[in-house]
Amino acid sequence: MRDTRESRLLLVLLIAIAFALITVDIRGGQESPVDGARQAAAAVFGPVENGVAAAVDPIGNAIGAVRDSGERHTRIAALEKENAELKAELGSDDRNRNRLRELDAMLKTAGAGQYGIKGAQVIAIGAAQGFSWTVTVDVGARDGIKRDMTVLNGSGLVGRVTTVGPSTSTVLLANDPDFTVGTRMEKSDELGFATGQGDRPLVVQLLNGKAKVKPGDRLVTFGSRADKPFVPGVPVGEVVRVDPAGGGLTRNIFVRPYVGFTKLDIVGVVVQAPPADPRDMVLPQKPKPAPTVTVTVTPKPADGQQAADGQRNQQGQNQQGQDQGDTTP
Repeated sequence: MRDTRESRLLLVLLIAIAFALITVDIRGGQESPVDGARQAAAAVFGPVENGVAAAVDPIGNAIGAVRDSGERHTRIAALEKENAELKAELGSDDRNRNRLRELDAMLKTAGAGQYGIKGAQVIAIGAAQGFSWTVTVDVGARDGIKRDMTVLNGSGLVGRVTTVGPSTSTVLLANDPDFTVGTRMEKSDELGFATGQGDRPLVVQLLNGKAKVKPGDRLVTFGSRADKPFVPGVPVGEVVRVDPAGGGLTRNIFVRPYVGFTKLDIVGVVVQAPPADPRDMVLPQKPKPAPTVTVTVTPKPADGQQAADGQRNQQGQNQQGQDQGDTTP
């Protein structure tokens, strides 16, 4: 339709009629004069509305489902959070039990060696640069910690303190390539120097190139002058491989450390050296081999052999009877 004066007048007229019908319909209520027209319109447009409603309802249902899903998701999230908290609580209990075991083992080690220790927890690992093996513990100068103190746990030698802060300290681990400690062989007292090799066994250079060493032999720390940086008698590890003797002045052996350096938690810093060298007292007792049970089996003779033996026994008894008869007066 072209925008002319007549069309604008027609639009205004239609709008006025629409407002008039609305006014009459509102004032008429249920007896509205346009009620019949409304019913007729409903009869005509009802099927169309139902079709549109049928098409729109799935979308509305989907929206409702999404809303309900959100509510269910919130509930599920709350349940998952509660479950995670319960698991964390259980895990915390397991961890606490494990830490109690570590603490108990460390106290037994310290008691066996008569070391005065300050308990600590590993709270960080060292920086990766330089390939150094270090950890940070939560004790420092305020706790009486000083540089070059021995660090141990329930298994044995952990390392030595290298840096001390007010409330934390850095420990150089015994498997660090820059770590060296004097060692002494159990029973034989052969001396050497153990050096770390990262995640490989420690290499120990024995001073005696002709020393008799075999896998399974054990080592402890020899101790340093004035007990710094190492106190004596701390378990170091067990021999796993021995280099063939080459006639040199020294000899290399390879030792598996007792301490697992990748799972450290509770450690102790030795703040007071033992009054005397504990020597091998701190080493755990070796398991006793189970007794060997021997069973003696007597072979059963064959049937023919049994018959022959019986015949010989009978002949012997008859001969014995004849001999007794001959000697009778």
